[in-house]
Amino acid sequence: MRIRWPRRVSGQVLAAQLSITAGVMVLATVLFLAPLSSEIDNQAMHQALAIAQTTAADPDIARDLAATKPTPSGPVQRAAERIRRSTGALYIVVMDSHGVRWSHTTIARIGEHVSTDPREALSGREVLQIDVGTLGRSARAKVPLRARDGRIIGAVSVGIGYGSVRDQLLAAVPRLLLYAGAALAVGVLAAIAVSRRLRRRTHGVAFADISALLDEREAMLHGIREGVVAFDRQGRIRLVNDEAGRLLGIHPDATGRTLEESLPPGRTTDVLAGRVDGADLLTVSGGRVLVANRMPTKDGGAVTTLRDRTELELLGRELDSTRGLLDALRAQDHEHANRLHTLLGLLELGLHERAAQFVAELTNARRASAEQISERVHDPMLSALLVGKSAIVAERGVALRISPATLLPGRVVDPRDLVTVLGNLIDNALDAVAAHRSPTPFIEVELRAEGTTAVLRVSDTGPGVPPGMREQIFTEGWSTKRSAPPGSADGPDAHEGYAAVSPRGRGIGLALVRRLAERYGGMARVTARAGGGAVFTVVLPEALTGDDTPTHEFTAAGESR
Repeated sequence: MRIRWPRRVSGQVLAAQLSITAGVMVLATVLFLAPLSSEIDNQAMHQALAIAQTTAADPDIARDLAATKPTPSGPVQRAAERIRRSTGALYIVVMDSHGVRWSHTTIARIGEHVSTDPREALSGREVLQIDVGTLGRSARAKVPLRARDGRIIGAVSVGIGYGSVRDQLLAAVPRLLLYAGAALAVGVLAAIAVSRRLRRRTHGVAFADISALLDEREAMLHGIREGVVAFDRQGRIRLVNDEAGRLLGIHPDATGRTLEESLPPGRTTDVLAGRVDGADLLTVSGGRVLVANRMPTKDGGAVTTLRDRTELELLGRELDSTRGLLDALRAQDHEHANRLHTLLGLLELGLHERAAQFVAELTNARRASAEQISERVHDPMLSALLVGKSAIVAERGVALRISPATLLPGRVVDPRDLVTVLGNLIDNALDAVAAHRSPTPFIEVELRAEGTTAVLRVSDTGPGVPPGMREQIFTEGWSTKRSAPPGSADGPDAHEGYAAVSPRGRGIGLALVRRLAERYGGMARVTARAGGGAVFTVVLPEALTGDDTPTHEFTAAGESR
C-alpha cells in the first residue's frame, strides 16, 4: 500500500514533526548506548582494581606468600577465595615474582604460570584491561604485591566476569527505552497540539495553495488603486502597498518602523494610528484628499485602507460652483426679464433715446467690471474665476471687491493651484459673511506679485476667527461651516462663526490651501481685519515665472485654445 504525503499544511507539519521526533529519539538512544557500554566496562575495571588493591593491601597475604608454598589448601588460596566470594569477582589470582599462581578459582591451576604477561604489574604499575584468559573474557585489574619493606614480591590479578558487565548494559536498556518512549510520547502530543493550532490558523490550506495565495496577495495589493497599510500589535508598519506609498509618501523600507517614524505628526498620522474613531475619515496628505478606514485584525494589529478622493473633491467643488452659477443665472434671468420689460415699455412709450441710454448703461457696467478684473489679473483662469464668483457673491447679497493693490502680471506656473486656493478662500469667506448678516457685507480680494512669488489675500466682514482657533482651522476636520441640529429649521447657516468640529465631508478646503502653500514652500495664515472680520493670506513662492505672456489664449467667443 502506497503511503501518501498529506496535502494540508497542518498534516505535513505533523508528519515532519513526528519523523523528526522519532529520528532524534533513536539517534539519542544510540548515542547514549554507545558510551554507556564503555562506561560500564570502565566501571567494571575500576571495581576489579579496587578489589585487587584491597587484596594486595592485606599484610597476611604478602607474609604467607613469602613463607609458604603454592598449594590448594594454603593460606594464600584461602584468603583469596574468601575475598572473591565476598566481592563477587570472577577470580582473584595471587602470583609471585616469577608469575606462578598461588591462588586461583580452579585449584588445579595453582602452581602454574599465569596465561597473560605479568611484567607490567611486577614492575610496579597498575594494569586495567578487557582481556580473554583461562576463564573467558573479563574486565581485569593487576596491581603489584609488596612486602613490608616495599619490595615487590608478586602481583594480584582480579577479574570481573564480562557476562555481568553485559547484564548491566542490557538491564539499562529497558529503562533507557522507557525514558525514550516517554519523551517520544510527549513530543507526539506536542506535535499534535501544534498541528491542530496550525490547522486552525491556516484554515486547512495546502502548501501549494500558500504559494498561490501569496502570489495572488502580492498581485492584488500592488495592483489595486486603493492604498493599504497594515500594522502589528505594537503599531509597527508591516505592509505598505504601492498606492499607499504614493499617497502617503512612505518609502518601501518603512516596514518594521513605527508610524511616527515614517510620517509627520498630524491628522493623517492620528487617523492611521486609530486615534480618531469613525468610518470614511477624511484627511489630507501631500495636497491629496484621502478617505481612510481602519479595521482591527485578530492578532491585535490593524489594516487601514486609503482612497484618493482628490479628483472627486475637486469635482464636487466645481459642481458646487456650477450650481452657484446656475442659481446666479436663474436670478439674472429674472433680472433680465425685468430689464426687457422696462426696455419694452420705453419703446412702446416712444422714448427711444431713453431706451438706448438704458441699454448702454447696462452694457458698459457689465463690461467695465470684467475689464477691470482682466486688466489687473492677466491669467485667464483666475480672471474667469473672479468674474464667476462675483455673480455668485452678488446673488447672495454680498459684494465682491477687487483691491486697488491687485496686480498679477506674471504668468502663473500652475493656474489650477491658485484657482484652488482662491476659490476655497472666497467660498469660506462667502459662507462666513452670509451667516454673519453684516449691514454692508463684502469680500475683498487682493492678488499681487512680488517677483516670482504670488500673494493672495481675501478679507471679509464675517465674524472673524478667534485667536485660539487660527491654527486649528487649517487642520483636517475643522470647518468654517456648522450644520444645524437635526430638525432645525434654520438650516446650515443658522450658527455663526467657525465650528470646532466639522460635519462629514467638510474641513478640507482650508487644509488643502495650507498644504498647497507648503508644497510651494510658502505659508497660509489668518489674521483679524480692522473693523471686524478675517483676513486670509497665502504666500506661494515660485508660483510665477515673471513672463507676462498669458498661459491661455481666449478667442473672441470666450473659449480657450
